[in-house]
Amino acid sequence: MASALDDDARQALGTGRETAGAMLRAAQKDLQKVFIFFLIGFLGTFYTLRLAVWEFLKSVTVAQMSAQIKGAVSIIAQTPFDVILLQAKIGLVVGLIIAAPVFIYYSRDALEQRGLWPSAPVAWWKLVIIAMIGGGLFTVGVAYGYFLFFPFTFSFLAKNAVAAGFAPTYSIVKWAQFIFLLTISFGFASQLPLAMPGLSYVDIVPYETFRDKWRYAVLGVFAAGALFTPPDPFTQILWAVPVLVLYGVSLYLTKIVTIARRGSKQIDITASINAHWNIIAGFTILGGGLAYAFFVSGGASIANMALGMLESQYRVVIPESSVLLSVYVFITGVITGVIGVGYAVYNNIDDLAAVEAGVGDPASVDLDTLDEAGIQAAPPEVFAAMSEPEAMAAASDAIDAGNRTKAQAIIDRFDQDGEDAEDTTPDSANSSQQSQGTIGAIRDRTSRAGKTFLSEFDESETETEADTDTDTDETTKTTEEEFTGYYKDVTFILNSVTSNAFRLVAVFMATLAVTFGWLYTGGIRRVYDDFLRRLPAQVRPEEVLNVVALHPMEALIFEVKLSTIIAAVATLPLAAYYAWPALREREIIAQRRRMVFVWTGAIGGGIIGGFILGYTIIAPAVISWLVNSAVVSDMIVAYRITNFFWLIFFTTAGIGLLADVPIAMILLNNAGISYNSMRGRWREVTVAMLAIAAIFTPADILTMFLITVPLMAAYAVGLVVLFIITVGGRRDRATDRDRGVEPNT
Repeated sequence: MASALDDDARQALGTGRETAGAMLRAAQKDLQKVFIFFLIGFLGTFYTLRLAVWEFLKSVTVAQMSAQIKGAVSIIAQTPFDVILLQAKIGLVVGLIIAAPVFIYYSRDALEQRGLWPSAPVAWWKLVIIAMIGGGLFTVGVAYGYFLFFPFTFSFLAKNAVAAGFAPTYSIVKWAQFIFLLTISFGFASQLPLAMPGLSYVDIVPYETFRDKWRYAVLGVFAAGALFTPPDPFTQILWAVPVLVLYGVSLYLTKIVTIARRGSKQIDITASINAHWNIIAGFTILGGGLAYAFFVSGGASIANMALGMLESQYRVVIPESSVLLSVYVFITGVITGVIGVGYAVYNNIDDLAAVEAGVGDPASVDLDTLDEAGIQAAPPEVFAAMSEPEAMAAASDAIDAGNRTKAQAIIDRFDQDGEDAEDTTPDSANSSQQSQGTIGAIRDRTSRAGKTFLSEFDESETETEADTDTDTDETTKTTEEEFTGYYKDVTFILNSVTSNAFRLVAVFMATLAVTFGWLYTGGIRRVYDDFLRRLPAQVRPEEVLNVVALHPMEALIFEVKLSTIIAAVATLPLAAYYAWPALREREIIAQRRRMVFVWTGAIGGGIIGGFILGYTIIAPAVISWLVNSAVVSDMIVAYRITNFFWLIFFTTAGIGLLADVPIAMILLNNAGISYNSMRGRWREVTVAMLAIAAIFTPADILTMFLITVPLMAAYAVGLVVLFIITVGGRRDRATDRDRGVEPNT
């Protein structure tokens, strides 16, 4: 294993082990204190979960549910050790988190010797303020999750499961993981107002990066929302919008901190307030007046009616006395007044930013913040004041950022304006020649950066062909030619498909939306009820057959997965239609494009026929046998959504897929793939089927082989059929006319 690591990795691991050992030795005499803190966190969390937290989490889960939905939701333990092990795991994590700062503090001597401890003294009150701000922000984020996000999200998920005919019977482990994962995500997201200014202040991430890359931040927030929340717009918006608001507030605070640091002076907030006192007063009066009008005009009653229509249990507290109304008005006025102060300070920040940026001094322009057009429009003094290393560094940074045209623009402007400012002495002439050599190297780098991966292959192939003195070079050339040939084929085929990507994506998304909408609005319930009616009467599905959701998002995720599969199947014929000319040109297939319709009809007919057979006969028989065996043993049947519906899927659509294996083999033989090739590649086919089964079936070896063995049996049937119709492989079913060759030529 050590040989698989390079020297840097081994050195880093060695340094890490040495540092950890030194920390343990330094804190050895205080490890008892560290363990006490760990034990306090562990036991405190363990008993707090048992005495109070579980009940609180249950109340949050059902807070926004109607009585009917609330009665259908239950939290269960799948094994006798679920609850106690979960409490122990959570307590272990909390104990380690509490003990870690104590351990680091007592091992500070070892960290100081290695330069990993701050050398400059830090005022304790600053650390306390930072900790209080961080803790307060974390509390606000968690409060938002528990009092707004979680109640609405769980209500939505439970309604969706019940509407589909499933019982929201959540596993305590999966339910707790879902809650705690989102809790941590809200807590970390709420740290943005502290993290962004801090990173900018220590110059790890400049303010300009946060400002210019805001589009990526928005994309990242919604991507994280799609990962952590159910895949519906409402809950994603509930997660993403507060985070984006926090990002905007954090960006403003980052601007204040950055300008104050770069200007080496504090912003005069008092002067800003005195200069804009009228605006601040207007904000305060306007906010208080709107709050007063809202309660006096009956706005609170209207808001409560709207919340009732949404089946929400939350209500706006209507002030019953003038004292409470005055408190509401005062608090609202203070909040809007603070916003007014921020607006006043913001105006002064813009003025200070202009002064600190050196407006009127062209040499102070930062090339990193400009695009190609900005480089072309920059004043000549910018490049006249630059040295050659500075110009080359700016061009290299642009190349590293993937902006080759900007790098070329920097070089061109430096050639034009920077060279004109230099003298023509012999020394400068030599320097100019060196400069041209360096610039040429940068130009060559920009040219190579713009080439495609395929062109790099071509160059390496040319170099290999020029050196054919040894057998090793011949082997290398042959390997590269074969690999390049495959790469060209795949690239050519993909390009023919991606040129019509808009239509493919449109068909895929339209099918996905229609299918998911039908399933979400009750389609899956209708299919489920129809299937239950096909089961024998002695199974009594209404009494013993229950399908449960162990995870809050399980029903919704199943609907999304099933919709995705149907959309992919519907898009495949269109993708084959667009890829067919490229496949034919590369001589991968021999038939004309009209055969796409034959393929679609044959494979679609096999799937539909197998589905009908499985849905009407095979699936009911299999599930009836499984349920009846449990009923005979006096067991309550509660199948998980994933296992139950994938069982139905594989015993219905799976029968069609089995029927399609021999059909597809005959079609491929007609297209030009010989019987001998299919028989000789049976090992590769087996490995591919095992890999597909491992990905798309439940994660156990038995299920994987239960899927793979019938597929391989169908493949064997296809080989037998091909052996007969090709007369033992001596007859090629792809005709000359299919290949575009005239007969008798």
